[in-house]
Parts: sequence; structure tokens; C-alpha cells
Amino acid sequence: MSERKAFIGELISECLAVVIIITIGNCAAAMYSLYDPSPYKTAYWGVCITWGLAVTMAIFVTGAVSGTHANPAVTLALAIYRDFSWRKVLPYWAAQVVGAIIGSAIVLMMFGPVIDAYNLAHGTPRELGGAAGVFFTHPGDGITPIHAFWDEVVLTAILVLGIFAITDEFNTQAPQANAGAFMIGLLVAMIGASAGYLEAWPLNPARDFGPRLFCYFMGWGSAAFPSPMNYWWVPIAGPLCGGVVGAGLYQVLIKPYLPARPA
Repeated sequence: MSERKAFIGELISECLAVVIIITIGNCAAAMYSLYDPSPYKTAYWGVCITWGLAVTMAIFVTGAVSGTHANPAVTLALAIYRDFSWRKVLPYWAAQVVGAIIGSAIVLMMFGPVIDAYNLAHGTPRELGGAAGVFFTHPGDGITPIHAFWDEVVLTAILVLGIFAITDEFNTQAPQANAGAFMIGLLVAMIGASAGYLEAWPLNPARDFGPRLFCYFMGWGSAAFPSPMNYWWVPIAGPLCGGVVGAGLYQVLIKPYLPARPA
């Protein structure tokens, strides 16, 4: 296989991985947000585990081709600390965002009538942010954009710290073979279950930016960009910074002290 063909395959893989994650995850968000009574309102763990299993499935489908970064923060951390090619970073990011847009389009196709009925019943049209939480994130009660930024630095640092540990072949406590996909999915679910109400735990710039961009052109307008409190930049900058921090913590504080590698 030529290098060019292999690279195209990697980009398709990254795009498809994010399509899977956004389609399943945002459908769960729709189930949480649009129905009364919602099956998830008294069982929030169900939303978290659904997002986590979407990540697991994406890894199973695409991991052998691209490694399933599926997250610009992960791609950046791998480029800095694990010799991922810098020339691939921007194309991977673009593929991830395109995947998020496609996933959002699928969710709107499926839940569009329910969204419209919900907005009509609540007097909240799209341009006022009606049902926007199905697609992209927003700060919870009492959370300012700056506070949300630091939340996302911390939470994404935990995510990428965990990913680096789970995928380190020299970490003798890391899960073996395909069990890593389940553990990464559980890691996503754990973060959502512990802190998801702060700002809906984006953790992933593509996960928020792609749906937000899609919604801007599908009637949500300024509710998506720049969004209330000019919030749009937080789910991009926070995870990118947090990913670098989390990976750095693993590389500096854990990796040098792992058991000696065989000669």
C-alpha cells in the first residue's frame, strides 16, 4: 500500500471514528434533553456509559487503521510526546471535525421532528438556543467561561493521562490487547459521571466545534457562535491545553519509573 493511500485511510478512519462517537453520544443527549420523562434524568450514568461505549466502538472499528485519536487534544499530545508526525496533525484535526459535522447531521435527521416539537412546546426556537444541548456543550449553573476553561484543562488532563497509561506497552498494569478500548470508554464515562454537569464534559475540541459549526448554519445562529457569554472557545482551548498537561504528567512523573524494559 502506498504511503499516500495509507494516509487517506487514516483520515477516513479518524472521520468515521468521530461520526460514530457523535452520532451515538448526541443521540443519548437527545434522549436526555428532549423527552419528559426522560429515561436518563434519574439515571444519568446511562448517558455517561453510552458516550463511553461509543468511544469503545469507535476504537474497535478504526483503531487498527489510525489508532483512533478521534480527538484533536489526543493528536496534539501524541505529536508532542510520542513522535506522531507533525505533518499529520492538521489533516487529522480536519478529519475529526468533519466527522463531528457528519455525526451532527445524522442526529438532526433522526431527531429533527422531536427537536422542533420540543422547541415549539417550550417557546425556545433554534435561534434562542432551543435544544442546543443535544449538539454542543454549555456551562452549567454558576459556571463562567473562565471557570469552565480550567475545568476542561483538569478533566482533559485526566483523560489523556489515562489514555497514555492504558496504551503504554511498557506499563505492566495497563490492560492488554483489546481490553484497552473498554478501559478508555470507561474512562470517558467516569469523567462524565463525576463532572459532566459542570459544562457537559466536552474533553474534545472536535466533539464541540463540529456540531457547533453545523448548528450555526442550521438555524441556531448566534446561539452556536459566538454563543452566550462568548463561550465557543472554551471547549477548544481547554481540552487542547489539558491534553498536553495530562500527557506531560504521565511522561514526566510515571513513564521514567516504569519497570525496566527487557534488553
